[in-house]
Amino acid sequence: MSKIFIEYQDILLALAAFVLISISANQIAKSFQRWHFPLITGMIFTGIVAGPYVINLIPESTSAKLPFISEMALAFIAFAAGSELYLRELRSRLNSIKWNTFGQLFVTFIAGIILLVVLRDYIPFLADKTIEATIVIAALTAAIFVARSPASAIAVIKELKAKGPFTQTVMGVTVVKDFLVIVLFSICLSVAQSVLNGDEFNVVSIIFLIGELILSFLLGFYVLGNLLKIPLSLKTKGWIKVFLILMLGYGAYYFSHLLYEQSIQVAGHTLHLEPLLICILGSFYITNYSNYRTEFIKRLHDVQNIIYVAFFTMTGAMFDISVIGNVIGVAGILFAIRISTMIIGSYIGGVLARDPLLHLNLGWMPYITQAGVALGLMTVVSTNFPEWGHEFATTIIALVIINQLIGPPMFKWSIFKIGEDRIRASGHGSEGLKEVIIVGFESLSLALGRQLTENGWKVQIVTFKRKGSIDEPSDLTIKYFHEISKEEFDLINAYKAEAFVMMLSDDENLQLCELVYTEYGTKEIIVRLNHHHNSPRFMEYDAKIVDPSTAIVSLLDHFVRSPQATSLLLGMEENQDTRDIELLNPDLHGIALRDLRLPSDVIVLSITRTGQSIISHGYTRLRIRDIVTIVGSIKSLEEVQFKFGK
Repeated sequence: MSKIFIEYQDILLALAAFVLISISANQIAKSFQRWHFPLITGMIFTGIVAGPYVINLIPESTSAKLPFISEMALAFIAFAAGSELYLRELRSRLNSIKWNTFGQLFVTFIAGIILLVVLRDYIPFLADKTIEATIVIAALTAAIFVARSPASAIAVIKELKAKGPFTQTVMGVTVVKDFLVIVLFSICLSVAQSVLNGDEFNVVSIIFLIGELILSFLLGFYVLGNLLKIPLSLKTKGWIKVFLILMLGYGAYYFSHLLYEQSIQVAGHTLHLEPLLICILGSFYITNYSNYRTEFIKRLHDVQNIIYVAFFTMTGAMFDISVIGNVIGVAGILFAIRISTMIIGSYIGGVLARDPLLHLNLGWMPYITQAGVALGLMTVVSTNFPEWGHEFATTIIALVIINQLIGPPMFKWSIFKIGEDRIRASGHGSEGLKEVIIVGFESLSLALGRQLTENGWKVQIVTFKRKGSIDEPSDLTIKYFHEISKEEFDLINAYKAEAFVMMLSDDENLQLCELVYTEYGTKEIIVRLNHHHNSPRFMEYDAKIVDPSTAIVSLLDHFVRSPQATSLLLGMEENQDTRDIELLNPDLHGIALRDLRLPSDVIVLSITRTGQSIISHGYTRLRIRDIVTIVGSIKSLEEVQFKFGK
């Protein structure tokens, strides 16, 4: 009893120490962002320094005492990869995704094995091995070559607000490939275990391998997928759901280990299930075939920072700094092999998909970055083959760090070169800044202009006053006109304006309304009314009328009856706003509102189609050019704006 107590005490002490170091790693990693390095680089660096090969705050025995940390993290990584594989959003680029996945997965994999075998004498963990052992280890390494980082890809795409065929293909290939690479890795691992453990690999072994994969598929898709519904359906706190999800992920590993041990005792043959494959299939099921997709993604998002800090810090602690001199050279060789095979695979896949020439030339650049999946697979290899696994793990970590440093800049450059970035036109319009023309110079028009500018609109204020007679603001564009005429407004490209705001006399506003309505067909005409009896005249031009004499009373009335809703619609709630967003993304055409992967704090208020408001519900299907009015946090609204864009 005392021995068990001491063991548990050691585990708790190791866990407490690791938690403290992980908190430090999170803070240190943020400082790495100032030098434009990814967060995981800082976490890995902290793990290296705190690990057994530098200051020994994380002893070598920690990973053995706390295996559940790595296994829960690996399950989470698989859940995150599966949650990105949402079939409804990958329709328009399926052909390109299919062939580019073939090129990046199978061509890169086969070419990688060939080059690794040819250069085996320069790679320590391959040298002095039999040809059979060399081939299976090379296959495991080549499978890790194929792994990509969906999280890194999404971060770059969101940073650049990238949208277009190239970006869509990259995202689709990245997610589909990380799904398939786990299947490929599982096959390679089973073969490697048979060959390296001295088992004869024959027809029976192949049958067992196929059976293991089928059983892993069934357990992941049907069993774990349905089990994940249970915590997601509970009416309980979010952190409890997160804990239960992680425990289910860890349960896949525990069950796999248990089945492995029992199969030896009962049947005399090892039965190996692949927990990563089980977890990714469970996540795929929840994402595509359940009503809990949004809740599942939200819970993964809630815990992702904690998981990544723990996993990457532990991963860094495995890095043997004492062999860094040898590892850097080997990692450089592996990097060269990986890049060469990726270029070959990209060209073959792009040609088969009939992608444009520029896409062919740059198509390999988005797939350089590696992170969680590659490190997760590396951990599996090092655990299963401890004889050479430590050296293998150290080399792969060095390779991942190189890829993580070089990959994001290359991906950014390729998007810039293709021309699918949107950071230079970051307004709310579909093709850049939306434009508004405010006619009339006064304090109210200046205040309105500044507020619209802050919200991403291009504002021009038109006045009929003489230049020099007013104090011209430095932060707004003022245009001086002599008269209300098409010739004058053509000079400022009024046809591009999304909206006109008219703040003149009623007669002048009416004259301008007629001009805008007949000549420009502007979507929105907003008129400040001076006399209530003129209201019907403006309604003939579909103008939206603001009557100062009744606006304040109406506003106060709404504040009394619906204070929260009124504050929200007026933008008075901190970090909350409403926005009309035009749907231009063809992938979302025909998709039901209930199937949209929107942020959890976003609510769809209404849909306007061909100028008519329609009653919307969960089964309402979106159409291209729909105007969707949504409310939510500013950050979430930006995500939806990006998602709906062309």
